[in-house]
Amino acid sequence: MTLIARLAALAALLAPPAALAEPDPADWDAVLAEARGQTVYWNAWGGATATNAFIRWAGDTVEARFGVTVEHVKLSDTGDAVSRVLAEKTAGKDTGGAIDLIWINGANFAAMKEAGLLFGPWAEELPNWRYVDVAGKPAVTSDFTVPTEGLEAPWAMAQVVFYHDTARLPDPPRTMAALLDWARAHPGRFTFPQPPDFLGSTFLKQALYGVVDDPDLLQQPVEMADYAAVTAPLWVFLDELTPQLWRSGRAYPQTGPRQIQLMADGEIDLAISFSPGEASTAIANGQLPDTVRTYVLEGGTIGNASFVAIPYNATAKAGAMVLADFLLSPEAQARAQDPDVLGYGTVLAMDKLSEADRARFAALDLGIATLSPEDLGPALPEPHPSWMTRLQDDWIARYGVAD
Repeated sequence: MTLIARLAALAALLAPPAALAEPDPADWDAVLAEARGQTVYWNAWGGATATNAFIRWAGDTVEARFGVTVEHVKLSDTGDAVSRVLAEKTAGKDTGGAIDLIWINGANFAAMKEAGLLFGPWAEELPNWRYVDVAGKPAVTSDFTVPTEGLEAPWAMAQVVFYHDTARLPDPPRTMAALLDWARAHPGRFTFPQPPDFLGSTFLKQALYGVVDDPDLLQQPVEMADYAAVTAPLWVFLDELTPQLWRSGRAYPQTGPRQIQLMADGEIDLAISFSPGEASTAIANGQLPDTVRTYVLEGGTIGNASFVAIPYNATAKAGAMVLADFLLSPEAQARAQDPDVLGYGTVLAMDKLSEADRARFAALDLGIATLSPEDLGPALPEPHPSWMTRLQDDWIARYGVAD
């Protein structure tokens, strides 16, 4: 071997290893090959038995078909996962991160995107993306007004509904003003989850929609509006409503599912949900009586999509993409829409599916408490994420109670 050849060989031995190429969803066969044997740590809300069961089913199916193990890391607050990724970045841990996939949307997505904590773009290259209803459901590409730009993949549609027991409340209030009048006449019979719980903060936004003069202002960052003037009617409304709530507003359910138990126990007559099929699912599971029904407010209710995102330093990016793609499959979407399972809305367009896959959805009995798409009506757009952050902080300062 010549001297030059020996020096070249020595340089090769001493050189730092080349960085591994990131998995490319455009080469799906390579993604599948890399994913096999990986373990995906999916950080997702763990506050409902039905949701946990669906995640377990999805994990078991992905493991059986693709050799990807899924570990559900149960969260009570998605912000905890965001904080962990940020801490890893601050510490210089740019590979080998503890989180591979996050169930995310809204302010948490905006924060991760702005801080450069997300891998991608990747979502719109997934094989099952071709079925997504991009035209009919703009929320799948715009998360609380923030463009997703392929950094997260949708997997469920949601819209605010209210559910009530018709045996005790046959004609529920259909505006925020009517809700206040009804609450005065029936003190203690309504509540909502305690912010910063996501559903509780959503009630604040829905109430703001009900009293604001110019809803278009909510599509801009809160800093661009006269916040005090815009929200003044909301605080007047809440000042009057709070003493009329369950336990006089001195305590709140900590989660959405806790409202189901309160209604089943006869403590409340009216509750809020972000899942149009939740009441039907609870009836099917024996958690609520079959006299419970769902309705929406006049003028519409807030709708959005749930997403999954991959942190920039995830260990199992390929496995995370395989799981995200499976969640977009007609099989998984139809199962999630089944009220006996979850009752979530689908992100898919029926006219993009095969006849057999359309039949999966057509065969579903959405349940006696679930509104038809026509009765559900169009969804109001989510306000910019900065509104939720500011509203929940101010609510806590004004009305917050100890856990």
